[in-house]
Amino acid sequence: MQQGNSGLLALPPVKWASRHPRVAAWIALSVGMVVLLVFSAREIGLLPLQWVALIVASVLVAGACIWIVSWEDRDEEEPDTAGETEPKN
Repeated sequence: MQQGNSGLLALPPVKWASRHPRVAAWIALSVGMVVLLVFSAREIGLLPLQWVALIVASVLVAGACIWIVSWEDRDEEEPDTAGETEPKN
């Protein structure tokens, strides 16, 4: 009873992630970074406002990382016109 990829793609979160890959990557990276932050700093005794600032900074850094990685996608989408010449009539 294997459904394969078609069954997995039918799930609403997977559909949404395939339509919005950068936002999905941002969310996934943000969650991972915040979990690591909370795990690492849980015994330091930070104040609530300090926690909020660190979490917001982590989410923004995750967004910047995904944005920088997406520059490579943009390069692949653009055709390479450096070596092309105009057609002769």
